[in-house]
This record gives sequence, C-alpha cells and structure tokens, in this order.
Amino acid sequence: MVHYKLHYFALYGRGEPARQLFALAGQPYEDVRISMEDWPKHKAEMPYGQVPVLEVDGEFLPQSNAIYRFLGRQFGYAGETEIEAAQVDMIGDLFQDYFNEYREYFTVAVGFTQGDKEFLFNSVMVPARNKMLRYLSNILRSNGTGFLVGKSVTYADLLLSIHTAGMEGIAPGFSNDFPRILEHRERIESIPQLKEYLAHRPFAPF
Repeated sequence: MVHYKLHYFALYGRGEPARQLFALAGQPYEDVRISMEDWPKHKAEMPYGQVPVLEVDGEFLPQSNAIYRFLGRQFGYAGETEIEAAQVDMIGDLFQDYFNEYREYFTVAVGFTQGDKEFLFNSVMVPARNKMLRYLSNILRSNGTGFLVGKSVTYADLLLSIHTAGMEGIAPGFSNDFPRILEHRERIESIPQLKEYLAHRPFAPF
C-alpha cells in the first residue's frame, strides 16, 4: 500500500485541498501539521523551504498545484477525459493568478502584514473577487451539472468551496452576491465524505 504523508502548517490554506482529496477518496494518510513556532526546525527539510509538501513512499513532491493534480488523478477527481483534465488544471492555475491579485489584502486580513484592511478589501479584494466569482459562476451555468467540470466533483470544485468558506470567516457575506457560488459550496460540502471530514477536522483560523 502506498504511504502518503502531507506536510503543512496547522492551518487550512494550501494544505486543505489535499486533505479534502484524501477525505473524498477515503485514503489514509499521515497529516503532519506544523506549528509556526516549529517551522524553522522543519524548513530546511522541505524542498525549496516551503510547504505543502506531499511524501509518497518517501518521495517528496512540493508545489500546491502539482500536489492537487497528482492526488486528483490518483483518486479520480481530475476530470474523466483529457479535455476535462485540462479544464480542471486551468481552474487550478487560475486560482493561483487570483490569489496573486488579492494577496496584499489577504496578508493584512490575517495579520501577516500591517495595512488598512478595509481600504484593501474594497480596492484589491472586491475587484479580484468579482472578476473571479463571475467567471466561475458563468462556468457553473454553462456546465449545468452543479460542478465546474464534467458531471462529478473534481479538485477544481474543492478549490472553490474551500476558498469561499475560508473567505466567509474573514469577510462575512463574501459570496452573497453570487447565488451559484453559494449553491455550489453547499453541494460540495454536502458530499458525505466531506461532510464527515468537515465535522471533525481540527479548527484553524484560516
């Protein structure tokens, strides 16, 4: 049996899509949650000095999107055809571009840096959110299945539901103007494996 070990902070963040993929698949794994205090001791052990890192039978795989793609394909959550796989990967890459657009707001909102949170929300987060969620709402409407790609859940759906759930904790009402996005999150979080996982996962602030 393959032994999986996921290294990430004791946060949701970029580790959460991998954790939810393991939950969906019912796949046992070792969830190594690193505290901020302990991170300096572990940093040198990680490729590129960053996390998340997935260990697969002792082989280290860094980079968030590479991890999501790998696990999605291993467990069957990366699209059913080559074009669907490409569409799922596209949305994964799009989320990285989106994060780069709102990073300045996010780092202030969670206390990593100093700044005017309200000003940055309105000037940075709102334009990025509106562009992204409108685009994904249009994809949901066009696809017509309740999922972003194909007829079943993929890791692209997890990226969206995790993002909107996390942002609700930082900016309540974050998705209220996007009913398809709200419906999508409810649908994904109602999947039995995820519902069970979400009910029992360790709390994290973001």
